[in-house]
Amino acid sequence: MEKLNHGQRESRAIEGQYGLEYLNLQNLNTIYWNLTTSGLYEQIIRRREGLLTHLGPVLVRTGAYTGRSPDDKFIVKEPTTEDKIWWSPVNRPFSEEKFAHIWHRLQAYLQGSDVFVQDCYIGADEKYRIPLRVITEYAWHSLFARNMFIRITDLDELKNHIPAYTIIDLPKFHAVPELDGTNSEAFILLNLAQKLILIGGTSYGGEIKKSAFTLINFRLPEKDVLPMHCSANVSKEGGTALFFGLSGTGKTTLSADPARALIGDDEHGWSEHGVFNFEGGCYAKVISLSKEAEPAIYATTRRFGTILENVSIDSYSRKPDLDNSSFTENTRASYPITHLDNIVRDGKGEHPGNVIFLTADAFGVLPPLSKLTPEQAMYHFLLGYTAKVAGTERGITEPVATFSTCFGAPFMPQHPSVYAKLLGEKLQEHNVTTWLVNTGWTGGPYGTGNRMPIHHTRAMLNSALEGKLNDVEFETDHVFGLRIPISCPGVPSEILNPGNTWKDKPAYDEKAKDLAGMFKENFKQYKDFVSSEVAESGPLV
Repeated sequence: MEKLNHGQRESRAIEGQYGLEYLNLQNLNTIYWNLTTSGLYEQIIRRREGLLTHLGPVLVRTGAYTGRSPDDKFIVKEPTTEDKIWWSPVNRPFSEEKFAHIWHRLQAYLQGSDVFVQDCYIGADEKYRIPLRVITEYAWHSLFARNMFIRITDLDELKNHIPAYTIIDLPKFHAVPELDGTNSEAFILLNLAQKLILIGGTSYGGEIKKSAFTLINFRLPEKDVLPMHCSANVSKEGGTALFFGLSGTGKTTLSADPARALIGDDEHGWSEHGVFNFEGGCYAKVISLSKEAEPAIYATTRRFGTILENVSIDSYSRKPDLDNSSFTENTRASYPITHLDNIVRDGKGEHPGNVIFLTADAFGVLPPLSKLTPEQAMYHFLLGYTAKVAGTERGITEPVATFSTCFGAPFMPQHPSVYAKLLGEKLQEHNVTTWLVNTGWTGGPYGTGNRMPIHHTRAMLNSALEGKLNDVEFETDHVFGLRIPISCPGVPSEILNPGNTWKDKPAYDEKAKDLAGMFKENFKQYKDFVSSEVAESGPLV
């Protein structure tokens, strides 16, 4: 017990000058201020929140919630922000009265409790970063925040940290829907006016990360900074590239290129200075992770400081079994980006020369690589298209088109046109080349055709990023109006135009027109918010 008290005294030595009085949290037990990774490990093990595994990662389980709970996320509707939010099934309104009620119950719940505090930043650019405080009842959630956000390494700066926003995360506090107005016992409530985010009833760490992403996505556009759900890397010569894409499109895999340094793998801002990472860590999906295909990410699953969420392990050796999906397909690893060797240490890059939109087209009709005009880029950015295939979700027996505007609809609180307008302006101002890359099927739809070989996709991407397609002739696809290169180094020319890969040409035309129709139907909701040039940049049929 003496050692524990000594550790607590050490934690109080870096207590912020700005305490918890502003939250009116009373009668708390022990407040663990800004514990280091080692200190949090001690608490995780002592409190039996997790297990120590082979070579040092800590293993945790998140119970019933093994992924985000979008139906339980709400934004408080109040006078200062109600006209700025894109109210929709994604951005659900929550009343001020109900928020105050659940906040008071939560304050009462915390009396007599231990809490962990991490002070940090969102955003690597000092001009636009947001000071954040994350208060949790689990030690491992405090470690998650320490991994995912930008750490404050200067102790004087840490002591003088004043948070602009506060996240309070209490998995053991369950809402009562009939009483609290929530959808279930879980809730993610963003009060942007009070600069307070409350999370309860779920242990899934990703809710902390994505609620912070939502708030910065709300604040940055008013400063003419484009927040983006994308990965970013940079060449040895300094050329920055952005990779947008929904789950399953290869965003993490393709941006982790040994020849290019990683700025970040998920969330970035684009300001007048260039690109900057919002985060200080990575939250990688690790199911069936291959040591051969992704050695850098694989190595993080064997390092001290990594959190393994819902990963199976051998009970004797404590070695992770990354192929085992007993708990969930959505197994995750949270680790500081410094666990990777080939990174940009300050989290910043120049203005991008290339932007890549990734889609996994299970219908097999989009080109594996095509160049977009700025208007087409805005069109496809607003669509955010990919496709789910059979077996990914219950009831899906054939490919289903999926649209997530801005490639991140659940985290974009303002109207999509706000983000698309910013993107279009920046593409034009910095003369950026935009590419649409189909990592999905070729030669036919899912079940008939084949997945585009990863080595061909990498060859096409490398040629695009290295300028090897600058002098190549392009042809225009007759259905989607996309410009397709007629040749590409290291890639068979016959696979560049998808129509050439289908044996049944009439079937290709029919399937392509079906998808084109889905594009046009989905885009109707944005038509009144964009120029006629953008609205007419979709399919030709």
